[in-house]
Amino acid sequence: MKKWLLGFLTAAIVLVLAACGGGEEASDTGADSDSGSSKEDKTIVVGASNTPHAVILEEAKPLLEEKGYDLQIETFQDYVLPNTALEEGDLDANYFQHLPYLELQEKEQGYDFESAGAIHIEPMAVYSKEYKSLDELPDGATIILSNSVAEHGRILMILEKEGLITIKEGVEKTQATLDDIGENPKNIKFDYDYEPALLPQIYNNGEGDAVVINSNYAIDAGISPTEDSIAIESTDSPYANLIVTRAGDEDSEKIKALVDVLKSQEVQDFITNEWDGAVVPVTE
Repeated sequence: MKKWLLGFLTAAIVLVLAACGGGEEASDTGADSDSGSSKEDKTIVVGASNTPHAVILEEAKPLLEEKGYDLQIETFQDYVLPNTALEEGDLDANYFQHLPYLELQEKEQGYDFESAGAIHIEPMAVYSKEYKSLDELPDGATIILSNSVAEHGRILMILEKEGLITIKEGVEKTQATLDDIGENPKNIKFDYDYEPALLPQIYNNGEGDAVVINSNYAIDAGISPTEDSIAIESTDSPYANLIVTRAGDEDSEKIKALVDVLKSQEVQDFITNEWDGAVVPVTE
């Protein structure tokens, strides 16, 4: 009888301990899950070019912190990896590209991305060590530009506005390629075998008669688009730089908070004062 009672009590104690242990484990797991989810929702990881994108994000960081968000910035030196990282889920968003480039990447790579908002414009500019204007370029001059086909229409629009070339009628100018040049009275040659990040060095080396450089790379290299260029894109350019997310994430609370802060008066004033026209905030 005593043995039976002892066995019963032992079994009961084991069951109680197991139940308590199981309940505690479930509780810990649930707490960790809730904590992780909350932490994840309040962390925004954004991939960006060094300048001006990462600089602007640093300015936005304390404003987002006031809203309860931790902004983490990952910098990239090219235009390929930020989209790869976004596709793979390593980023919540990226901030480096304009709509024509985004659309081309979606077409070529099959990405399913969305723009969450346009933040600023970096007017592209033409530079020359030898000439003071595009009018001074000699017959047969060589203009060096990037190998990014998505930028070629943009560059041709600058050259057309300056009267150097024309784009064929009926061509959507933002999608124009070098094959779409109509008139080219100075027989300008185009050398486009270069990564965008290399163009400032090519300009500093005095290569070509003129070099077209993206403003982010120019600024990063200490070159002023407004002071050093011989021609510059107008500020009504359709090439605004975007916050881009995976499709469906553009409406998440943290991405909305990010865009709201980047379009705030504080950040817009910072952009205007910091770059004096070399980077222009989108106000709409």
